[in-house]
Amino acid sequence: MKEIILIKVGEIVLKGLNRKSFENMLIKNIKHALTGTSQCRITSAQSTIYVEPCYDDADIEDICVRLSKVFGIVAFHRAAVAEKSMESITETALVYLEDYLETADTFKVEAKRSDKKFPLKSPEISRELGGKILEKFSHLTVDVHNPDVQVTVEVRDFGAYIHAGVIKGAGGVPVGSSGNGTILISGGIDSPVAAWMMAKRGLSLNAVHFASPPYTSLRAEDKVVRLLKKVASYAGNITMYTVPFTEIQEKIKNDCPQELFTIIMRRLMMEISQRIAMKTHSSCLITGESLGQVASQTMQAIVTTDEAADMVVFRPLIGMDKEEIIRISRRIDTFDISIEPYEDCCTVFTPKHPRTRPVLKYVKEVQENAGFDEMIETAINNLKVTKITP
Repeated sequence: MKEIILIKVGEIVLKGLNRKSFENMLIKNIKHALTGTSQCRITSAQSTIYVEPCYDDADIEDICVRLSKVFGIVAFHRAAVAEKSMESITETALVYLEDYLETADTFKVEAKRSDKKFPLKSPEISRELGGKILEKFSHLTVDVHNPDVQVTVEVRDFGAYIHAGVIKGAGGVPVGSSGNGTILISGGIDSPVAAWMMAKRGLSLNAVHFASPPYTSLRAEDKVVRLLKKVASYAGNITMYTVPFTEIQEKIKNDCPQELFTIIMRRLMMEISQRIAMKTHSSCLITGESLGQVASQTMQAIVTTDEAADMVVFRPLIGMDKEEIIRISRRIDTFDISIEPYEDCCTVFTPKHPRTRPVLKYVKEVQENAGFDEMIETAINNLKVTKITP
């Protein structure tokens, strides 16, 4: 029996005159997500994207798993294809939905007839198919309000489709439709979640990671690569730029007051990340900061950090508590990697009593007197580039 996948888009339908460009970008992302799996024909009509496997032995389960991670898809259905006649629709439904109906107690049939040439109207299709289902599955009863199984028949221009149940999509808008962003990525729980959230809002991602060997290890860097690979399963290809940060951190330790170690480090990270972002045509920076979570994330500290960058800094987690962030990290399968005990550079030379209400004028004065310009140039000229693919 031939199967097809019917994709329902979400916000794209609200895009007005720009809708087609969003839809084309979504189709492009779907094709990319299905690279390496069964060959499919992808078309769009009547507010639905059709994914039609080209061969009978296609791995539909694998296709569905991949589609569930494509931003811009709100839901999709696995559906059987029937000819546009009640005889074919009935025969196909009774066979295709047998497993659903045998184990259910109640059902309802909902028909959608967008092809007005079809001889029966939607209520007539529902009534006729419902009667045939009751004949074959005599244990069932009809429940129009809260059925165990909702059988849906869609009679469209290209054919008739029968399905039961819906698979939830990732939502959001297509990656790439909002431009490019650069995420400051550590090995913790927060930044991968922030990256995922901004990809969901349509940003293509680059990533900047700061490494401070020997204080941080290659395992810590590998941990970040694995985290980004999880994010890339939703966001597509990501380029990671690893910044050699040891000399800068040692200079902060030697030449700056201890209570300002963290805030000056964050300012230098912002400055370096912005320069990388500009070179890679990103229009924003992204961090995983949440207001008040740690000393460097007080309102005064964030204001002092932001002053080091001219471009906008997005903080999608800013109003979330840790439990909310962990919940998303588990959903996107980054949590177990994030809690692996490999230190990142943010924990190097952590002061015992960090300044939670830094004064910008004083912080800038200390930073300028220490003189980091040459070290910043050296770090940027010695970036390590890693390509991350899903």
